[in-house]
Amino acid sequence: MKKLLLASTSTLHEGTYLSYLQEELYHFFEKIDEILFIPYARPSGISHDQYTKIAQQGFSHIGKKIIGIHTLDNQYEAIRQAQAIFTGGGNTFLLVNELYQLQLIDILRDTINKGTPYIGTSAGSNIAGQTMQTTNDMPIIYPPSFQTLGLVPFNLNPHYLDPDPKSTHKGETRETRIKEFHTLNNIPVVGLREGSWLLINNERITLKGNLTARIFEQGKIPYEWDGKTNLPFIK
Repeated sequence: MKKLLLASTSTLHEGTYLSYLQEELYHFFEKIDEILFIPYARPSGISHDQYTKIAQQGFSHIGKKIIGIHTLDNQYEAIRQAQAIFTGGGNTFLLVNELYQLQLIDILRDTINKGTPYIGTSAGSNIAGQTMQTTNDMPIIYPPSFQTLGLVPFNLNPHYLDPDPKSTHKGETRETRIKEFHTLNNIPVVGLREGSWLLINNERITLKGNLTARIFEQGKIPYEWDGKTNLPFIK
């Protein structure tokens, strides 16, 4: 049974790392003692060790131990035997490139599909989708493929922002960029606003937090989803 928590962000403006998710994390990892952490996205270019320390601080409030996958000799086996897995945010291009270079994509997908609990934030949520093509990140490196884990039948756009009618910015909006994606691709996209997350138990997908999500489908007008029913495009 697949069990996922896919969050738009790790930190809200008024909080500390993962603080807004503490209650959800407590229940999600209730029977878990140790979480394998994948730090490859390296936000702001921090080291794997620095990122793992930040993750440990975030999970210390619920009494969980974090193990950085980069510290282990056999990363393939570490994923296969993990009690639970957490992939942090940062640069999705860098994260996906590392997973391909280390040949971890397939074992990560298989392990999660077999029921190992998985949490992703930002880039870590992006890779749960069909592809990484709806990320907001700069392409600082060229991964072997844009295909990701395909754990859910859609793509994500974490940190989704609505157009601000008062803004003087005349550049592209998130909606514009997703519409451009849909000129060549028919994968639905879930725009996750800050403070929102998806809780997935097998095929049941629930939207959590206080905001709706913006849903994009090829050839359709974007619409809001409140999470009270399953996503309309999932049969």
